[in-house]
Amino acid sequence: MDQEVPPPSPNRRPVDRRSTKMQAQNPSRRSFPRTKDMDDEMALTRIGLAGLAVMGQNLALNIAEKGFPISVYNRTTSKVDETVQRAKAEGNLPLYGFHDPASFVNSIQKPRVVIMLVKAGAPVDQTIATLAAHLEQGDCIIDGGNEWYENTERREKAMAERGLLYLGMGVSGGEEGARNGPSLMPGGSFEAYKYIEDILLKVAAQVPDSGPCVTYIGKGGSGNFVKMVHNGIEYGDMQLIAEAYDVLKSVGKLTNSELHQVFSEWNKGELLSFLIEITADIFGIKDDQGDGYLVDKVLDKTGMKGTGKWTVQQAAELSVAAPTIEASLDSRFLSGLKDERVEASKIFQGDYSTGLPVDKSQLIEDVRQALYASKICSYAQGMNIIKAKSSEKGWGLNLGELARIWKGGCIIRAIFLDRIKKAYDRNPDLANLLVDPEFAQEIMDRQAAWRRVVCLAINNGVSTPGMSASLAYFDSYRRDRLPANLVQAQRDYFGAHTYQRVDMPGSFHTEWFKIARSNSQN
Repeated sequence: MDQEVPPPSPNRRPVDRRSTKMQAQNPSRRSFPRTKDMDDEMALTRIGLAGLAVMGQNLALNIAEKGFPISVYNRTTSKVDETVQRAKAEGNLPLYGFHDPASFVNSIQKPRVVIMLVKAGAPVDQTIATLAAHLEQGDCIIDGGNEWYENTERREKAMAERGLLYLGMGVSGGEEGARNGPSLMPGGSFEAYKYIEDILLKVAAQVPDSGPCVTYIGKGGSGNFVKMVHNGIEYGDMQLIAEAYDVLKSVGKLTNSELHQVFSEWNKGELLSFLIEITADIFGIKDDQGDGYLVDKVLDKTGMKGTGKWTVQQAAELSVAAPTIEASLDSRFLSGLKDERVEASKIFQGDYSTGLPVDKSQLIEDVRQALYASKICSYAQGMNIIKAKSSEKGWGLNLGELARIWKGGCIIRAIFLDRIKKAYDRNPDLANLLVDPEFAQEIMDRQAAWRRVVCLAINNGVSTPGMSASLAYFDSYRRDRLPANLVQAQRDYFGAHTYQRVDMPGSFHTEWFKIARSNSQN
């Protein structure tokens, strides 16, 4: 396939001329097929990308569109050709495809930087091995997938032993974000980050009042960890929106047309966000293969790729309460039991509704307020997980800066994030988002509506695990005394685990059994 040499670009680092001349003298190492007008000194691309599934293709095109010549490679060569054709069709972008890893790596200017976008786990290790065989000291590999953070830290150490730099970079925004501007969360080698900072600043989503949605997250696997928790918050957000829909539809009897109008209106106020926007769109789509609306034909069975589960596992290991995110994960597990649920519905037949009339306009307003209050709890839990891990690992993560880079490009982007950033700007050591003065007032203003929605749902047999868990989280957090005293007394009774007292210091143990038996005999 004939390809043109990429033109000089102001966005490129100075080319290593020794490498360029060596390639001109050694045809087997040439970056591109020769053309009639090619000079002996061949131009090299600024960066490479390996892994051309949906995210990889779109990110590569985004980089090329921003003026950075890019080399691309994929084990399945048809994906390479497909990406090259897209680059031509979308503006003759400076993107160049290679069918073998050696030519791919050698087409990139030194120090070389290669982004990988492949499935997490073993495929990442396999791709690293393929690339590293052709990389040289000082070159850099960036993993842009949803990888477990400890794998990134293991690979960073292994690469350092070979003189290579390594970054684990969360990329959020899906297909559209990758193509037009994602939220980027790079963590690991700061030196590696500086290699490509200029690229990332242009490729990331641009928010007018706060800048590019990218920042150096921190050391080790912090970038992957932050992206993982971002996804956990996303789970919570999606579940809460689904519950709002369920209450409005099942109790309020709103039609899809009405739901479309409600969510469109909500997207103009404090709930303005990507997820609310696409939800409004979904309710307006008619079924092109039958009557009615498409959303009603979608099977009620939610898939997942693991990041939500990792978030919940980390919350447990860090002893951080995250009931809203946990409820969203449990809801996905339960949704997977479709056949069991169908059979259970036959056993537990009956009308669970109260039959009482519902004021639609009041219900819509109450659900809006309940959704917003629950959302605060979900984000508070996610931020607390990040804060706890940052403290454990010594990452020194800036929570306000994370809120800033999530304002654009990513799935959880929302106007709400600007308020979170301001909360952490006011107090970087904020114990919990709930106690920020502004958020505390907002929750207090909305709690009556929140309680009405949860009670109404329960009384009508509609499950709202996310909203209920969020309300329970708030109610537990706001109380100065919980029934945990009884639980600790039980632990001391059967396991001699001791307890502390409210009226004097120290640890105590009581022979509860003996005293109870003695009392029963008197």
